[in-house]
Amino acid sequence: MSGRTVNSAILLLVIGNAMALVSDVFIKLLEPGSPVFQFVFLRCLITLALLLPFLGQLDRGRLFAGLGVHTLRAHIHLVGIVCMVFALGALPLATANAVFYAAPVLVMVFSVLFFRERLDSRSVLAVISGFIGILVILRPVAINWMALSALAVAASLAVNALLVRKLPDGQSTVHKLFLNYLLVLPASALLMLWEGAAFDPSLLLTAAGSALFILGYNMTVLLAYRHVDASQVTSAEYTGLIWAILLGWTLFGEAPDLWFILGASMIVLPLLLISLRQRRPQRRRRGVLVGESSQVGDCP
Repeated sequence: MSGRTVNSAILLLVIGNAMALVSDVFIKLLEPGSPVFQFVFLRCLITLALLLPFLGQLDRGRLFAGLGVHTLRAHIHLVGIVCMVFALGALPLATANAVFYAAPVLVMVFSVLFFRERLDSRSVLAVISGFIGILVILRPVAINWMALSALAVAASLAVNALLVRKLPDGQSTVHKLFLNYLLVLPASALLMLWEGAAFDPSLLLTAAGSALFILGYNMTVLLAYRHVDASQVTSAEYTGLIWAILLGWTLFGEAPDLWFILGASMIVLPLLLISLRQRRPQRRRRGVLVGESSQVGDCP
């Protein structure tokens, strides 16, 4: 699963989104009133520690190349983590993730606005169908502050996805992740000190579980978007909602119904169309190989 083809990138996204949902479960299991900024700092610190065995993949000669973009991405990521903790603490798992999965739609919109990507009909259909599928499942939920907090998570994911293209070429996935979590530590530590809560040892296990699985998500997603246009595979992000329903059902008693089956079908079936397109004979059209990546750059 190198992520060099549309099919392998889709599979990476499906696996990665399952890992992200397990991380969400750890967050949702936080006790009410737990210090949010302390949890966020611990998760970032533990994630950085988990990356230490892979330091050999860093380009030490250009360790801080692209520092400005890395710093911007790190702090957008911090905002996203904080909003995610608030959203998952107040909303059902499936509801929160349904809002999170506005991110692929925003990626599509931002890629057209800022990178002038051209969307084919299947990509547009996959995103629209996936979004309608979410609405069918939710039928829909009322918008409130926590829903807006979840939407802020989606926006942070989309912006960070596209900002990867501004990073220097040749930096490994580990390099990008290491700088992301290293640069976010000072701000997250200041927020924890501002919060002023007493140290809660019980947060260590929860933060470690969340960190481990979100690191797996970050690895798979960075690989998936490295060689393939966002517009070709971004609808695969919607499969995370299916994982959310399954985990919500088994862990929190959220039973799926016929509306869920209909909505889930609208999410998954367009992915099959994209996969079938990948198997068609390749042909050149305006210098781009149809069915292959156009090599526009990285996108986590």
